[in-house]
Amino acid sequence: MAVTDVISDMLTRIRNAIGAKHSTVDIPTSKVKLAIAQILKDEGYIADFAEKGEGVEKVISIVLKMDSKGKYVITGLKRISKPGLRIYASVDKLPRVINGLGIAIISTSKGIMTDKQARAQSVGGEVLAYVW
Repeated sequence: MAVTDVISDMLTRIRNAIGAKHSTVDIPTSKVKLAIAQILKDEGYIADFAEKGEGVEKVISIVLKMDSKGKYVITGLKRISKPGLRIYASVDKLPRVINGLGIAIISTSKGIMTDKQARAQSVGGEVLAYVW
């Protein structure tokens, strides 16, 4: 099945895995998804991820992180910019998710990064998703 929006598919797979109380989730690989997974790991939302498989069958295996009470660290994921309606923000209008408690994932000319990193590097871009 052809997927039009690969980022939305990734976020939905993570959301469904959390709802089904799975500890890991497998997602078909791409460079954008690897960059988003790296951001989620660096920000402490997932425990780890690894690329598995060969050729067309490569998948990203994401290990979901839980806190000491047994709740998932990710409480929400939201896709912002969609293929039918792209959302862009300049550096001075980059969004803050839950007053800085969450992150916005931004696609900039310098790569995919969080809203905090984009502010530090003074670049704007496409607002891909919110994670909290």
